[in-house]
Amino acid sequence: MKSKLVAETPGQRTFVVVLDPGEEAFASLTEFAGQKGIAGASLTAIGAFEKATVGWFDFQSKSYRKIPVAEQCEVLSAIGDVAVDDSGKPSLHLHAVLGLSDGSTRGGHLLEGMVKPTLEVTVTESPVHLRRTKRPALGIALIDLDA
Repeated sequence: MKSKLVAETPGQRTFVVVLDPGEEAFASLTEFAGQKGIAGASLTAIGAFEKATVGWFDFQSKSYRKIPVAEQCEVLSAIGDVAVDDSGKPSLHLHAVLGLSDGSTRGGHLLEGMVKPTLEVTVTESPVHLRRTKRPALGIALIDLDA
């Protein structure tokens, strides 16, 4: 993973992050946010994965139904945010639309993506820190604007 700070104003930084083949996207971006002390940000990405797993949240079971994509796919669009969780660590929430070789797509919460050949990510830090709080009734953690 390589990154470059491309813009900075008081309270806001913008980074371009480039992931290399074989890196796992979700873990790498979470690690990046921790290294840079990012407590609130939006992010967008394009690139490709050799395989990935996206998820659809099932409110009945309070868990993600995993949708494996066991082939090379294009990251047509990825968009998400970074907030801190209840333990103060970066929490990434990322949705992705993946394009398959036949032109069909798979999409959902990005749970895992093995980069091949690259993933190009723009991370724009917000001047306000965001907090993601576990909501037991829903089974997920959501951004809490009152925290």
